[in-house]
Amino acid sequence: MLLTQISNDFQRSLGHVPSSKFSLAVAMRPVFIHVFVQQGQIGLSYYDSHDYSLHFMPDTMDNSDLHLLDRVIQELSPNVIITSAKQEHSLTQFIEKLGKHFSLEVSKQRLLSAHLPSLPPTITESEKIPYLSSCIPLDSVLMMRSIGGLLKCVERRSVGLDLEDSSTGVPILQKDVVYIDRDTYSALQIFKSELHPSVFKLHSGEKEGLSLYGVLNRCRSKFGSLLLRQWFHRPTRDLNILKRRQEVIRFFTAPRNFADLNTLQSCLRNIKNISTLLHKMSSSNPKVAIWQGLYKTVYSALCIRDTVRSMPQCIHLFSEISQNFTDDLFYIATYISKVVDFEGSIAENRFTVRPNVDPVIDEKKRKMMGLPDFLTDVARAELENLDPRFSTCSIIYIPLIGFLLSVPRLPNMLDKQSFEIEGLDFIFLSKDQLHYRSTRTKELDSMLGDLHCDTIDLEMAVMRKLQASVLQRSDCLYKVMSLCAELDCLIALAQASLDHGYCCPTLTPNHRLALIESRHPLLELCTPVFVSNTYISSETEGKVKVITGPNSSGKSIYLKQVGLIVFMALIGSDVPAKEAEIGLVDGIFSRMHSRESVSVGLSTFMIDVNQMTHSLNHSTGDSLVLVDEFGKGTNTVDGLSLLTACLNHWLRRGPQCPHLLMSTCFHSLIQLGLLSDSPLLALLTLETAIEGEELVFLYQVKNGICQSSCAANIATLAGIPDDLVKRGVEVLYSHFLYSSQMWDIPCYLLVSTIKALHCLRANKKILDSKNICIHILKTRRLQKDRYQ
Repeated sequence: MLLTQISNDFQRSLGHVPSSKFSLAVAMRPVFIHVFVQQGQIGLSYYDSHDYSLHFMPDTMDNSDLHLLDRVIQELSPNVIITSAKQEHSLTQFIEKLGKHFSLEVSKQRLLSAHLPSLPPTITESEKIPYLSSCIPLDSVLMMRSIGGLLKCVERRSVGLDLEDSSTGVPILQKDVVYIDRDTYSALQIFKSELHPSVFKLHSGEKEGLSLYGVLNRCRSKFGSLLLRQWFHRPTRDLNILKRRQEVIRFFTAPRNFADLNTLQSCLRNIKNISTLLHKMSSSNPKVAIWQGLYKTVYSALCIRDTVRSMPQCIHLFSEISQNFTDDLFYIATYISKVVDFEGSIAENRFTVRPNVDPVIDEKKRKMMGLPDFLTDVARAELENLDPRFSTCSIIYIPLIGFLLSVPRLPNMLDKQSFEIEGLDFIFLSKDQLHYRSTRTKELDSMLGDLHCDTIDLEMAVMRKLQASVLQRSDCLYKVMSLCAELDCLIALAQASLDHGYCCPTLTPNHRLALIESRHPLLELCTPVFVSNTYISSETEGKVKVITGPNSSGKSIYLKQVGLIVFMALIGSDVPAKEAEIGLVDGIFSRMHSRESVSVGLSTFMIDVNQMTHSLNHSTGDSLVLVDEFGKGTNTVDGLSLLTACLNHWLRRGPQCPHLLMSTCFHSLIQLGLLSDSPLLALLTLETAIEGEELVFLYQVKNGICQSSCAANIATLAGIPDDLVKRGVEVLYSHFLYSSQMWDIPCYLLVSTIKALHCLRANKKILDSKNICIHILKTRRLQKDRYQ
């Protein structure tokens, strides 16, 4: 998706591309690029000896034509292209086979053994892994294998291999592609695979679960779904591309165009994968189903063209369909319908030709149809010349053998010698029927020939002529598939917009995000009532939002909601909001979800820190950063200190501060005044209300801060026994008493708190632990008022 350069100071270079850099000392000056392609994904790295830098691109979706790889090759103009000997066929046109040194573990070891001057010489391999994992996505398997092979190739051509400091810039590739890493895709639930519920498909694959892709994917064709998945993997900030998509979606969401939408959907359902059809069409004898699929595809494409030509041609996609769906499609459809007899082909399970296509074929078929009556007359004549012991006989035709005389076997015919009859040549015995070749049947063979095989040969010749004509016009068919896939995707997004009440966002190059009454696109499908919230981020209205609130109040949902809506706008989709203005971001970074694995070799906190490091080093003033509860995986003081340092770092960046949305339960962050004063900072919280003895979550975002996490309340709701919750609150008050002596908090607050606790016990209201949480809230509000 993005090419990244590695450096030990983690500085960004040109544009918006996340970059890191290390240099390699070599004697030669070429550009080496190493590529891996596997199952629709591409991973690559390249070494530029002009500025001694190594660059990498994490595993990225690409199409079957390797369009993304072609762009990289054209821009870099490498001197050497390297790949493994065990690669897919799509790479054979420009690969150079080396054949070894490409395994994942070998690549990791080669990278770990490289010399990094910025690290102490005594550092161990296990200590190097956390450092490298903070600047290189080690879970991108193809990219890591490409780096390993690349380092091996450079090592062969150089004396030493050192990683040095350098300030040379990185070539910017795919400038308009928005950077989103795997952790963000997982945290926002953009994709989610589940095992298929059918026991028969349990071992054959997976299905899409509740995800953004699953909600928006209303495509009627498989290649439309594949293209939509590519859009999800490569969101763009190119306004021309996004406006091209938006204008089509706006057209189909207008009520007056619903009929056209339904017509096109029914046609798109019949569009097959043309690449697969043409590949099978080029074989010697394509099956009947291939001809049926091609005919339905071309006929449906003509229906799409006729429908689109009645639509406004000012819409770019409609204009391209009208121009590229040429008369070649009509020629192919007409030719196939005139030549192929689909009913006869299905009945005989082979290619058959319609009447009046070839007079020779028609004549042979006519003879074949008249054979039964003719052979009956021949059989009567043969019976008169047979031994009187035979009461019946018949003349049959067997393809490849010819015409034969068939008679029943007599009781005294026990062996082959007894089968011999004067004037007849014995051929074979089958089901008590003896088959002979007589003088008359030989005459039939010479007169009529092998009618069936001759007819098949002639029909195959007609089929090959039809094949050649179709393949000559294959260019227009490939354009049909490309444009139909795009149309299918945009109709799917329009259908989702209609079904869920989305609005068309206003896309601008400004540094402003404004989501009015926005909703979570997934959660709103799972709950009968969803509370919408507004999010506005700009230099004048605060780009850094710190959200505090009780547990389970909706902080994480609010973060994901903003991230998903921005992502939807970057693929051209409508968004779940009343109104939206979205300044195009160059990346979405997150610290929300820890993808733990034994194979990674990192602790949960180390994974969290790596995600935070990535956001700090690579985010720009145009980025969106989502941070959820950072610092909770370690000591409270250490976590609070790291969180404070990160926030203050972003605030000091001024105009280069990203759109930052952070949730935390470290209320001391605000209460102790740890954050720098800045117009970029805004404090938000989630509203709660107290009804009697109940704490009610309103899920409404407002300005302000929260005083308590209400953990005891959540514990009670989760089913933890009341006596355990009660004991937890007692420990809390004991800690509160100790802390108050250290911080010189007035004792009357503690006395009143303890008296209230005894009062609750006396009234036995302590059995409902929610009262404890309510009392904590009231007590801390008193503290706040006291200090203010």
